[in-house]
Amino acid sequence: MTGTTVRRITVVGEEILRRDCREATTEFGTPELSRLIDDMFATLDVAEGAGLAANQVDVDLRLFIWNMEDEWGTRHRGHILNPVLAPLPPERRRLAEEPEGCLSVPGPYLTVARPDLATVHGKDKDGNPLTVEGRGYFARCLQHESDHLAGRLYVDRLSQRERKRALRAMAEQRDEVFARRAARTEARQADGRTR
Repeated sequence: MTGTTVRRITVVGEEILRRDCREATTEFGTPELSRLIDDMFATLDVAEGAGLAANQVDVDLRLFIWNMEDEWGTRHRGHILNPVLAPLPPERRRLAEEPEGCLSVPGPYLTVARPDLATVHGKDKDGNPLTVEGRGYFARCLQHESDHLAGRLYVDRLSQRERKRALRAMAEQRDEVFARRAARTEARQADGRTR
């Protein structure tokens, strides 16, 4: 991804993370949208995350990307615009309690219960219909990023006590996380992969 830009990741407390993002309408097929997606992948790589929503790079758009490996060793990489998380029928709804973190809550991981299956319907960058299905860690990623576009963070799914614990841990760890991201950005710039 030569010439991409690593963007600043918004953090808990910033207003854009709390709003319902706007639907993509005229963006499909544009160079600007392709550039945003490329920049988001570069940003995700530097931050060492699994997924990233557009509002996490300060863009009000219903878009998220993912680049991660699930617990079965399968690599998942892609993007989706205007995603809608399909409801699971009760007989297929099984909750998994697993540690979860967030690039916008730098540092802490806390246990969150989520269904272990997820299906998201939306569009690709050219406006073509897209359906993405995941299980396990990939299902968790799809749900986590869908939450972002509705103005929710994983800490909102925690008890008040656990939420306070997460925010305290973030305050203690954020400088170290930001320094690691800055070093990885500099390394990418030195290699000519980013501007």
